[in-house]
Amino acid sequence: MKTMKTMAIGLALAAALPASAQMENWGCNDATLQDPQPMMEAVSLYQENVKQYKASKDQRYLEEAYPYWKTVVANCPKQSKNLYINGANILKIKIAKSTTAEERKAYMDEMLAMYDTRIANYGEAAKYTARKAMELEELMKEDGLKQYYELYSEAVKIGGDDLEAGYLVKYMEATINYVRAGLAEPTLVVDNYDIASDLLEDELQKNAADSVKAATIRGYIAGVEAAFSPYASCEQLVDIYGKKFEADPENVELLKKITGIMMRKGCTEEDLFFRATENLYRLEPSPTTAMRMGQMSISKKQFTDAVKYLNDALDGVDAKDKYKVYMLIGTAQYNLKSYSAARAAFNNAAEVDRTKGDPYRMIAMLYASSTSSASEDNISGRSAYWAAVDVLNRAKSVDPSEANVEACNKSISTYAAHFPTKTDAFMAGLENGKSFTVPGWIGVTTTVRTR
Repeated sequence: MKTMKTMAIGLALAAALPASAQMENWGCNDATLQDPQPMMEAVSLYQENVKQYKASKDQRYLEEAYPYWKTVVANCPKQSKNLYINGANILKIKIAKSTTAEERKAYMDEMLAMYDTRIANYGEAAKYTARKAMELEELMKEDGLKQYYELYSEAVKIGGDDLEAGYLVKYMEATINYVRAGLAEPTLVVDNYDIASDLLEDELQKNAADSVKAATIRGYIAGVEAAFSPYASCEQLVDIYGKKFEADPENVELLKKITGIMMRKGCTEEDLFFRATENLYRLEPSPTTAMRMGQMSISKKQFTDAVKYLNDALDGVDAKDKYKVYMLIGTAQYNLKSYSAARAAFNNAAEVDRTKGDPYRMIAMLYASSTSSASEDNISGRSAYWAAVDVLNRAKSVDPSEANVEACNKSISTYAAHFPTKTDAFMAGLENGKSFTVPGWIGVTTTVRTR
């Protein structure tokens, strides 16, 4: 290895004559800039050892790279982003080969400091704060729980586009471990679930046009849902929040948490939801609280009131809540048997969020419920099922998530069983594969199909 070192130094010095100019871009300190040769030697030896490691996978090269790498990080922290990628590998080997707890801790502290240096010189604070958390979690397991949970939380608070969605699943898992260890109350799980879910939904919206990224984000959403599932039943939410509500029933922030999470998890039939919603609307009337009053009215089967509240909410809610409001309006109108108005609301929801299959599944249900309206088709209104299947296929194309596709396929199988027979179609003057406009309020053009 010594011969390799000597050759590397000569090659580096020959290739890097304008060293001081190059090193200014590396963020080197003044002392290094005044005498660049030792640093160029350190860079060369560090890089050559890393190169030899990659070729041989012999960890001794990374161990030998360590002192040179350390010198470069300390004096020229912008030499390359690879400095930090390689540094993590070098330090993990040093940690694994530590012979005392003190030595191991010193190397782990050095790794955390390395990421701080990277953030100071290259930014991406949220991403690399989360990376610090992940490194600690992998290295310390439950012994580092408090520290790595706090780092995940810090990363989420910093936020921004540089926090990769996958870290939100880690954040949720860390939260649950933190609560199970007795370091916080179960309300923390619910609060952090709200945060993680909202951030992931925002990411899904931003990447809706990229099918690969959208599918990945849906996987992360499923991961967060799975982590939260043990805390997600309505009974558990009532148990978690019921006592807090009784102790402070006019705490607006608490009421927002209660109504928000209970809406998200479909616990709108619970008395706690009713009481919290009414208090919140009285204390802080707003588009959001009007939306929650609409949800409560639906739960109480007061559908006309629900439409009124929800229409009031439309003017001020953000895009994410506007989707919810339109879905709720559609549900209320469906129950009022105002099918055309319900379809309009579901179509509006589909326009607001182009990644969701739910609006189309609801429209398919409207069509399948309206065979009597389509009775002029001469096949007992069964053309409505063609329209329903068309909409379900549309749902699958915009939302390829496993849950949506499974639900759509199940409904398609049910509706296709109601298609007319070939004989029925022939007697009605209909030809398989031909275009057909469904009569009645449905009024859409579809394709004749038989079973």
